[in-house]
Amino acid sequence: MVFKHFEEFWPFYLSQHSKRSTRQWHFVGTSFVFIFVLAALFTMKLWLILFAPITAYAFAWFSHFFIEGNKPATFGHPVWSLRADFRMYRLILFGKLDEELHKHKLAG
Repeated sequence: MVFKHFEEFWPFYLSQHSKRSTRQWHFVGTSFVFIFVLAALFTMKLWLILFAPITAYAFAWFSHFFIEGNKPATFGHPVWSLRADFRMYRLILFGKLDEELHKHKLAG
């Protein structure tokens, strides 16, 4: 699919994460990004940062292939997908994702 700007892509991204368990797996994977980055900074073992994307994508792709049953949006839109994942993470963290799903007429 072709999108002109991120705000046009965002509802599509949400639609690709229609199941709550898919979003939960994403949240766990993205949490590991922060854990590995902080661990690398605190221990000064910067190689730990390599585990951030590996772990995040493992959790996310597992959820897409085995729970959601679709292809990750990362394959077609890697930069916007990363941005959208962090946006979704923030919305979940602050309890605002259901409101966003309803705004775009997607199930909560």
